[in-house]
Amino acid sequence: MQPTTPPGAAGTAERGTAHSLTQYLSFRLGGLEYGLDYRCVRELRPLKELDRFSSEGEVLHSVAVSRGVIIPIVDMRAAFGSARGAPDPSMDVIILQLSNGVMGMVVDGVTDIVTLAPGDIAAVPGLGETEADYLLGLGTVAGRRLILVDIDRLMAIRSPSPMQAA
Repeated sequence: MQPTTPPGAAGTAERGTAHSLTQYLSFRLGGLEYGLDYRCVRELRPLKELDRFSSEGEVLHSVAVSRGVIIPIVDMRAAFGSARGAPDPSMDVIILQLSNGVMGMVVDGVTDIVTLAPGDIAAVPGLGETEADYLLGLGTVAGRRLILVDIDRLMAIRSPSPMQAA
């Protein structure tokens, strides 16, 4: 996994504006590419390597133990209303340090780490501020578009119906 930095971003960081650059972990989910603030990432693990001891819920995929910590694992495919099939051995779990504790999320795969400046992020077209406050915008880097999410807000949603993706 190689970090992707837009051309000129490294030079900008050296000139003292590094505080305006943010690193995002990009991941695939249901054919789309998403990004979340890399500072929330505690560790990355292949799904097959986690000791899971429950798999009861529709969205709560399982509960796992990682480095002695019990972690709820959310299946993001089910959370976004995608078809939930059998776990694929190539799936990854992103273990997050959130404001309310540690949680894991199952994704189709982790892509890389990208560095974005505020100018690389556009508003989500046709979306009001209160409709999906967990969507930060659309990031563009090296010809790719990422749906940027505030993972703390997204994981705090309590809804009996699947969340709708952008």
